[in-house]
Amino acid sequence: MKKIIAFGASNSKNSINKQLATYTANQLAGAAVEVLDLNDYPLPMYGIDREQESGIPENAQAFLNKIKAADGIVISFAEHNGAYASVFKNLFDWMSRIDGKLWSEVPMFLMATSPGGRGGQTVLDIAAGRFPYMGGNIVAKFSLPSFGDNFSEAGIADNDLAATFNEQLNLFEAAVKG
Repeated sequence: MKKIIAFGASNSKNSINKQLATYTANQLAGAAVEVLDLNDYPLPMYGIDREQESGIPENAQAFLNKIKAADGIVISFAEHNGAYASVFKNLFDWMSRIDGKLWSEVPMFLMATSPGGRGGQTVLDIAAGRFPYMGGNIVAKFSLPSFGDNFSEAGIADNDLAATFNEQLNLFEAAVKG
């Protein structure tokens, strides 16, 4: 059974990105899904002085261990002022100090959503441009605009968006099954 790690790159208790990542991972038949919550991995703000004084925090290593044990990774990004949420950027910085190729070529499905009409497209583009340099094997991408209008527990309401999502999900599933 393939192991899928999913998380919303946000620390919101009601994260729409966590909802989308969870929904997506659970669409994979026969997969063991583990949904991670960034709130369960608190970290001090990264800084070289802090690293030299105290070393790498256990929570950074624990999260990275989850990534490295996965057969597939689903991430949905919150967009804060056109970039990563600071909680994700901080985790990302700490993990990169442990292993510069932290994503380990594991197949990835990168997504973003927001209440707005662009659906976090800017942060999705940033991640898609950066992650390959850090061992990211991005096999699928999807942006969901206007989350409140286009998503429910039943799935993606808009037929065109649902079709695009399903195409990307199929690409991800094929890569994970190898």
